[in-house]
Amino acid sequence: MAFGVSMRIFDAIIVGAGQAGPPLAARLTSEGMTVALIEREHVGGTCVNVGCTPTKTLVASARVAHVARRAADYGVVLPAGPVIDMIRVRGRALGVAADSRAKVQAWLDGMQGLTLIRGHARFTGPNRLQVGDKEISATRIFLNVGARPVQLPGAKDIRTLTSSTILDLDHVPAHLAVIGGSYIGLEFAQMYRRFGAQVIVIERGDRLIAREDPEISEAIRAILEGEGIQVRTGADCIGFAPHADGISVKVTCVAGAPDVVATDVLVAVGRTPNTDDLDLKAAGITPDERGYIPVNDRLETATPGIWALGDCNGRGAFTHTAFNDYEIVAANLLDGADRKVSDRIPAYALYIDPPLGRVGLTEAQARAAGHAILTVSRPMTRVGRAVERDETQGLMTAVVDAATGRILGATILGIEGDEAIHGILNMMHAGASYHTLQWAVPIHPTVSELIPTLMGDLKPG
Repeated sequence: MAFGVSMRIFDAIIVGAGQAGPPLAARLTSEGMTVALIEREHVGGTCVNVGCTPTKTLVASARVAHVARRAADYGVVLPAGPVIDMIRVRGRALGVAADSRAKVQAWLDGMQGLTLIRGHARFTGPNRLQVGDKEISATRIFLNVGARPVQLPGAKDIRTLTSSTILDLDHVPAHLAVIGGSYIGLEFAQMYRRFGAQVIVIERGDRLIAREDPEISEAIRAILEGEGIQVRTGADCIGFAPHADGISVKVTCVAGAPDVVATDVLVAVGRTPNTDDLDLKAAGITPDERGYIPVNDRLETATPGIWALGDCNGRGAFTHTAFNDYEIVAANLLDGADRKVSDRIPAYALYIDPPLGRVGLTEAQARAAGHAILTVSRPMTRVGRAVERDETQGLMTAVVDAATGRILGATILGIEGDEAIHGILNMMHAGASYHTLQWAVPIHPTVSELIPTLMGDLKPG
């Protein structure tokens, strides 16, 4: 469709072609609406371009290198250790991302009723947006603008990497310092260690991924340290300075040297929403202190006719939650449903190897919510699949409400944990008692076969 010179009126405008944008456009146009989809960079959003797709492709390459080094443990003798061709590794990751992006683009190109507008959007009124020198209007506006990596103030004059820019590396750093001991940082730490870099993880808190229960944090630290990754927690004064060998990272800790020197530094201390350049005030929207757009349980903002989906609303920071935001909005708007964000059971994964699959509440969260609980923890050494693969690191845990028998949360840190956790997630979604899962008959030998045994071993917590 051609873009006119004067203001153009659409039935709906979507700002951002990330995970929620294209499917929402498809659903709206299928209902006969004219839709403008605005994107200032690449279609597909974070996941396709600099998130899940390229990074998990890199994780796969790193795992191959790791398994190759362990080949002799399985009776497979290789003549020499693996050689990392980082140009090919990077090219494969970017190629997979480019292919995914091309598929999204082709989908949008063939969508009748859709106008894809390239450029930066900002509000000029509650139902008006300006893109370049053009102004467009709609009675329904959906914000799906995503988020970007946070930069530390002390890194302004030092060349540091983010989870996006590190994808540009075509070599393995000699020594990589990862600032931030949470999900993104730990994935890159293990990945580059397996590619051959010396790696140190520097975390301000007293333990890694502090939102998890302590035993999970400790198990993850043991996995990483077992591969030769140095971990420094309690880093209360992180700073940077130029050094002849790269970058000097100031680390004031209870123990250890006050400084470390790295050739490269990855800053992975969180993400911030892309809401600061939308002129939200013109639309009557006031972001919270962190920049997120406040929404109600139906993802509606304070301004009628404007919704916020995905990372920018602070109600989830994952591809699957962004897609579910689309499902909620579409069902409520077009199907007469009453779906709510609060009905969503939180679930996510940490893609170190072995992976962490998490669903629902941690034990600490369940206690804080006032539940009388049953708990259980079992090591992966009891899982036949893990023993046969010689990958027995990790554990399974579960938390159950003692009064109702409802499963409140579970963790599987171990081989295929990101897949096996779905058996528990589905039971939670169905509202079933843990007894229902306890008497299931899973296939042997699998990771999931320990789950009924896990449920049978619950004890008052």
